[in-house]
Amino acid sequence: MSRRPLPRRVEIEARAKLNLGLAVGPDRADGYHEIATVYQSITLADTLVATRIRRGFRLRVRHEDASVRGHAGRALRAPVPAGESNLVLRAARKMAERAGIEGGASFRLIKRIPARAGLGGGSADAAAAVAAMAALYRPRMSLEARRSLCAEIGSDVPFALQGGTAIGLGRGERLQPARLDGPFRVVLAVPRWRVPTAWAYEQISRTKFGLTGWRAKLRFAQSLGRKRVSLSRALRLGNTFEGVLGTRREEFRSLCERLRAAGAVEVRVTGSGSAVFGILAPSVPADQVVGRFAGSEPLFLARSARAGLKLRGQS
Repeated sequence: MSRRPLPRRVEIEARAKLNLGLAVGPDRADGYHEIATVYQSITLADTLVATRIRRGFRLRVRHEDASVRGHAGRALRAPVPAGESNLVLRAARKMAERAGIEGGASFRLIKRIPARAGLGGGSADAAAAVAAMAALYRPRMSLEARRSLCAEIGSDVPFALQGGTAIGLGRGERLQPARLDGPFRVVLAVPRWRVPTAWAYEQISRTKFGLTGWRAKLRFAQSLGRKRVSLSRALRLGNTFEGVLGTRREEFRSLCERLRAAGAVEVRVTGSGSAVFGILAPSVPADQVVGRFAGSEPLFLARSARAGLKLRGQS
């Protein structure tokens, strides 16, 4: 039987993530913190188009505003790093080295996920690059080996590769698959301000904020992966970063209040921020919530997704 010819081009949808809950624990010896989080893929996504070339790797980036109200502006158009610091190129090179791939790839990335907002856009793009290289060259490399490679790139990248719903432990790379009891919709608001992740972790370490109940939160998070999880139960984990917003605390509270007034419920920050999401009840029209929102922050609508990546086509 002849082997199927390799595709010349693949297109992959790289989906954003939410942290439905996120508890931060003590410092680790490797400089990270222990965390326990409930990851969830959503339909807001970047698109990565990869084309096989003889050698080398290159990347072009185009920004596309996916907001349904307001304009993403600076939140979307954050500078995309070049060279080894770019996660797409770094992931592709690592995949080629690890799998013994001699060819290269030309990437075109369409960015829709706001940057530095806790939505995991960079991690999703890196996972898409790993998946694209696997699709273009079909190396003899197990899924477990790909997950291990993703963990070297970033803590959220293994989840971006797997997607769906999962409990993340360790620094977030140890995943326990979970199942939500049903799909849901969210409205996302992305403020102009940012809370640097490194700074937020420093505040947690310095003040020991949230560490008192760490063991209980860890046990709670671990228990979620053993059965079908309700959305309300996942949200009960809370988010430690909401307590270390510093001078942005009042702005965060204002944004939460305005989202609730518009009709969203269970409003939370995702990751270390600054994106804030609110759940939409099944009976509440999304356009009604968008229309009622009082504020200039760009709004995005999304649904829960069962996978982090979606192959949209190959040729």
